[in-house]
Amino acid sequence: MTSADFKEAAELLREGKLVAFPTETVYGLGGDAFDPTASARIYAAKGRPSDNPLIVHIADIKELEKLCVDVPEEAYLLADKFWPGPLTMIMKKADCIPKETTGGLDTVAIRMPSHPIARRLIQETGLPIAAPSANASGRPSTTKAEHVIEDLNGRIEMIIDGGSSDIGLESTIVDLTVKPVQILRPGYITIEMLKGVIPDIVYDKAVLKRERNDSIVARAPGMKYRHYAPKGELVIFEGEPENVMNAVLDATERKLEEGYVVGILASEEFAGDYVAKISRRWPVLGTGNGSKREPYALIEVVGSRDNEETIAANLFDKLRDFDAKEIPYIFGECFPGDNLGAAIMNRLVKAAGYHIEKV
Repeated sequence: MTSADFKEAAELLREGKLVAFPTETVYGLGGDAFDPTASARIYAAKGRPSDNPLIVHIADIKELEKLCVDVPEEAYLLADKFWPGPLTMIMKKADCIPKETTGGLDTVAIRMPSHPIARRLIQETGLPIAAPSANASGRPSTTKAEHVIEDLNGRIEMIIDGGSSDIGLESTIVDLTVKPVQILRPGYITIEMLKGVIPDIVYDKAVLKRERNDSIVARAPGMKYRHYAPKGELVIFEGEPENVMNAVLDATERKLEEGYVVGILASEEFAGDYVAKISRRWPVLGTGNGSKREPYALIEVVGSRDNEETIAANLFDKLRDFDAKEIPYIFGECFPGDNLGAAIMNRLVKAAGYHIEKV
């Protein structure tokens, strides 16, 4: 981008218009955080429920004192360790932040992104930017500009293409207004990393649950509603890896026999087994004999169980690939773990509409 590009984007934001831009996590849909009309336009463009709070993005830690009331010492300790980066902190909001930006709450979620385009855009605009993920509400988050075009083209004024997101999962969210401090959304900054700064930090009880509860108050983005979902029906199998692989194969065979096209969200470790066993009877896309006129299996390799960062980076992209090929049924593996695995499963559980089968 040129200086003129940044000036144009900043001017649009100052006028109350919307700009999608890359961050290190996912693409964000930005608007002036001080402008209630801009926040309303964000909700309208996404089709997002208005009680689902937006995250306010800043480029200077001095902004905390302007945007928040009674900033706790933990905020500065966390910022010193993890900012700029994929960590969002919830604090009591100052009056300058309208409730249209915070989903009606008296708290505000603040983040300082590390992506150079995001940081320069905030600096050029001279305002904090309210920005949820730049996707249609409920759909997989956007990690490429083409994803944003697919969901929001014609609804917003500008899309900045910064290539693929590095991390691929939204920021970790911590609530500093409660004791002990709680994690409301797991992400790349894991509980193990956070405990190095705040030893008694815990997960909110709702975060790791496997059942839906729409009656809760959404204290942070992603807590209440179905999120990250492909258009097809996604089922996740949970259990010992080999049992999971066999369950995915069995479910796939049943749907193929019923005449459907089926998708498999696979780890590198099991992808070869899926191809070998399914291709004995059915076409597997990529072998040259799959078509929409007959049942076939589409196997998307999301990453390695030995490298969770690859799974995080590819997850939303692979879910969108299934949509591009109009796959009606998708079966996937679980990826357990207390750290980045918790963030991956948090997204998968919501993407599947809490349809988890234990095997």
